[in-house]
Formats: sequence, structure tokens, C-alpha cells
Amino acid sequence: MANVKIIEKKQEVVNEIVDKLKESNTSVVFEYQGLTVTETNELRRKLRESGSDYKVYKNTLAKRALDILKIDLGELTGPKAIAFGTDTIAPIKTLSEFAKDHPALELKIGIVDGEVADEEMLKQLAAIPSRDTLLTQIAAGLMQHVKNVAVCLDLHAKNLEENN
Repeated sequence: MANVKIIEKKQEVVNEIVDKLKESNTSVVFEYQGLTVTETNELRRKLRESGSDYKVYKNTLAKRALDILKIDLGELTGPKAIAFGTDTIAPIKTLSEFAKDHPALELKIGIVDGEVADEEMLKQLAAIPSRDTLLTQIAAGLMQHVKNVAVCLDLHAKNLEENN
């Protein structure tokens, strides 16, 4: 009877991982060993602020969940955590920025929009500006054209006034 309860609890965890992987646009597997409790709490807070979260799972249970979803991330060994986020870039950027100050944290592999992303791809994605920055850049680019049109119209109006 005790074994049945243990198996049921493990299956609940596997189902939780499957659900989180399905719900998130980005999932990142990372090593955290060597972070202090304070650093771990800081990481959790920063991820929460970016709309993401993370959890530590047993590798065997994570592997079962990945097998159910037919995703191959290779061999999961050693203590790992998985960050989940609905924003495609936010969890990657947050983890990468945190890793700059805390070398104990290492991004290993991820799933971005259903595709497996290795360490190099995660680094490239982390270099992409945030959504807000991109929107600001687009707005600034559009405003530059509007400004140029306004300056041209103003010069044309002044030219017409001088000729009359």
C-alpha cells in the first residue's frame, strides 16, 4: 500500500512537470549547486518579477515528463532546476544576468517555443533586448520618421511664405 502511494505521488510530480512544460513558452534547465539560501531566494524573486518561476525536481521524474512529451534534452545528471516562463526571453535573460554575478549558476539546456536550445542558443537569446526595449526602439524609429516629415513640412511652409 505504501508503494502505491509513493508511485501516485511520483506520478503527480511527473504530471506537474508535464503541465508546466506545456504551459510555458520557455523552460530552462540550469545548475544551481553552490548558491547560498540568500542567493537562491534572490533568484526566485527576480524570476517571479519577470513572470517566471523555477523548481527543483528529481532528474528521473523530469526525464519521465520529457519522455511523455517526446522531448530529448540528453542526460540529466546532478542537481538541476527548471525555470518556466510564459515570456519567451524573460527567464533566459533573468538567469543569464543572475549568472554573471553568481558563477555557481550555469544554464545547461532549454526548450524555447517547443524547440530544444543548447547553451550557445541560450546565450544568443539572452543577448536579445527585452520586449519593452524592442517596443521602445520601434516607437523611436517610427517617431524619427514623423519628426523628419514634420521638419520637411515646416521648411516647405516657410519656403512658401518667402515666395509669396
